[in-house]
Amino acid sequence: MADPRYLIVGQVLRPHGIRGELRVQLTTHYPERLKTRTFLVFGADPEREDTLTHYEVERVRLHLGYGIVKLETINSREEADLLRGQYVFIPLEEAVPLEPDEYYYFQLIGLEMVTESGELVGTVAEILETGANEVYVVRGTAYGEVLIPAIDSIVKTIDPATGRIIITPIPGLLPDN
Repeated sequence: MADPRYLIVGQVLRPHGIRGELRVQLTTHYPERLKTRTFLVFGADPEREDTLTHYEVERVRLHLGYGIVKLETINSREEADLLRGQYVFIPLEEAVPLEPDEYYYFQLIGLEMVTESGELVGTVAEILETGANEVYVVRGTAYGEVLIPAIDSIVKTIDPATGRIIITPIPGLLPDN
């Protein structure tokens, strides 16, 4: 599967005020960078270009952990409400470059998780953010659904090129068969 063209940076929750501003739940680790954006992409599915709309950005400000976004052509609460629930994207090539051992979620979802001894645990289905660390939701036939904390003492190798994450499970991490 090819890398996506766009990276999700938020989701529109609702209009903010009466002048067409949007309250956006941010999903980016770099919200300050949104303040310098000249355009943002809105839509439901980044893989379907026909569902995406590019909007010129008038301004972005951060307020209580949310983004307050004003788009050039959205000037009323009613117009803003039409974007409720839409995802907010930026082109992937404009995202902040990652460090060597960092990955975007899309690079991890779908990878096989195996133990150091080669036992298949399952496939990474989603990633939860807990505050302390991320947690991989792994689904497979051997253990069903298991939660694997993304910490160095458990996760030994992440290799999107081979499609695998190698772990050293601590006692009690995986259910007994």
